[in-house]
Amino acid sequence: MGKLSAEDVVDRILPREPRVSPDGRWVGYLTTTRGRTAGDLWLVPADGGAPPRKLAASAEAPRWAPDSGSVFYLAARRLHRIGLTGAAERVTDREVTACVSLPGDLVVLVGPGEEPPRDPYLRAPEPPDLLWLLDLATGDVRPHGDLGDRHVVEVAAHPGGGPLAVLTWPVADPDPGMLEPRLHLVGGRDLPAPAVEAAALTWWGDRLLYLGVTPPGLVGGYAILDAEDGANLTEGMDVCPVELVQVDDGPPLALFAEGLDTTIRRLDPATRRFVELAHAPGSLDFLSHGGGVVAVVASTATEPDDVHVGPLAGPLTRLTDSSPELRARTWGPQERLAYRADDGLELDGLLVLPPGTTRRDGPFPLVTLAHGGPYDRYADRFMVGWFRLARWLADDGFAAFLPNPRGSQGHGHAFAVSVAGEVGGAEWTDILTGIDLLIDAGVADPDRLGIGGGSHGGFLAAWAAARSDRFAAAYVNAGISDWGMMAATGEQGALFEGALGGSTGWEGPGPHRHDRNSPISYAADIRTPILLLHGADDTNVPLAQAEFLHRALRHFGVEHEFAVYPGENHSLRGREHQLDFLHRTREWFTRWLTPRDQSTVDAK
Repeated sequence: MGKLSAEDVVDRILPREPRVSPDGRWVGYLTTTRGRTAGDLWLVPADGGAPPRKLAASAEAPRWAPDSGSVFYLAARRLHRIGLTGAAERVTDREVTACVSLPGDLVVLVGPGEEPPRDPYLRAPEPPDLLWLLDLATGDVRPHGDLGDRHVVEVAAHPGGGPLAVLTWPVADPDPGMLEPRLHLVGGRDLPAPAVEAAALTWWGDRLLYLGVTPPGLVGGYAILDAEDGANLTEGMDVCPVELVQVDDGPPLALFAEGLDTTIRRLDPATRRFVELAHAPGSLDFLSHGGGVVAVVASTATEPDDVHVGPLAGPLTRLTDSSPELRARTWGPQERLAYRADDGLELDGLLVLPPGTTRRDGPFPLVTLAHGGPYDRYADRFMVGWFRLARWLADDGFAAFLPNPRGSQGHGHAFAVSVAGEVGGAEWTDILTGIDLLIDAGVADPDRLGIGGGSHGGFLAAWAAARSDRFAAAYVNAGISDWGMMAATGEQGALFEGALGGSTGWEGPGPHRHDRNSPISYAADIRTPILLLHGADDTNVPLAQAEFLHRALRHFGVEHEFAVYPGENHSLRGREHQLDFLHRTREWFTRWLTPRDQSTVDAK
């Protein structure tokens, strides 16, 4: 089999959102390509007794009807329903962003109302999504609940027919929306104000649980919290909850990031702690439950993402084969790393080598790939994707180092919160320690080091170039160069960005703490060639971050290229843009990390 092509990477099929029917007999799921939300809707028996069959195209957000006889889904923001035999119908012409099916032919809808006239010159939030109730028998849609004009984010139906729980923001924009959430019981009272970034509303008997940022700060990862008394059900754990799932006949389930692996846990009513049911190497995503059956999308170092199904305590059986062409390829080693930081903190990460090689074939040109977040992680999963570059680079002869420095997910709250206001500090030395260990082991060539990343990983790549002369090349994808500018323009707002960068800029005359933590402050020291990549319409990390760094690099005569992808936000969705990203990054590292004749080296 020939070399991995960019088309192999971009066009691979990804299963997502498996949903187990309430009776546990069926699994509905979507298949998409990377970066897209809508895809094909498939149905497969949970026991694997028949192959999957396609139900619909261009579908999003599948949800089962309570009787397990049909699936609701969104297509072009309109609600549809399709039976198990494949007969589809549009349920309503109203624009819908989410739905929850109730017994008795009722469906709760989330979607906009009639937009009032707007002042074209006035800066105002987007119109809110409101709560509606659809009667399937009559087609009648009417407002539901008494939530005023607050923006509806999420809805959870009580499994016993009790109150409907609703999460709202004051406005549709994340700032200040996600910082000022409220919890309501339709037909009842409001609950105490939840933690910021509340999500995943989940009933446990008559108690409502949810995921929220670990109190009291804005940095530190997620906890599972009790909406009534604010109790942190994951306090003191050295692992991190990533998903919380309601179970109709018992305590809720949750997925936990545990280092490089993932576990399924269930709440123990006696201790109010989450107890492990199953441990999986690599990643699990999109946990679903019904009729005593669970479904997830699972991936390991050698196994692409696929839907797996089984009983609560396992084992889980693979139901789909979404990327047989990739499964058949021969891949280089993907090695789990464990090491200690300078201060003794335990760290982990991954090392990916070229096909047909081992450590003994080193030293290799090494590209360090920093993940985003910073509250994200590298699990020991299948590393093929337009932004998961490890295998793409390894196939061309590079070794890839994927570190999980402090601030990452998977090691508890204290590990994650340690970067608050100190980005680029100890998390950066954590990465350097890993690189030095690979050099000392003969794996990495110290004269051929590269680094890159996206979002917060892009910040770390820019930081590496600004604070070190060790790297022969870097790429910065949608990265932060100035934390003060992020506080002013980032969609998550000044408080969140200030919690990471150290300050907002409105504390008084500078220099500010965020200036110390911004790569742009050290642009005069940059000598590393940098490839800048950014979406033109990025609202998370606005394009101005790259423009500022580009102007500084140009001013100081630093070798660099600047590519802007039109129409793209924070994550690239266009196929041609993803292909270009793959080719451009690999060619950049090939240009700067491939041995050249001495005259070229001297000229540099």
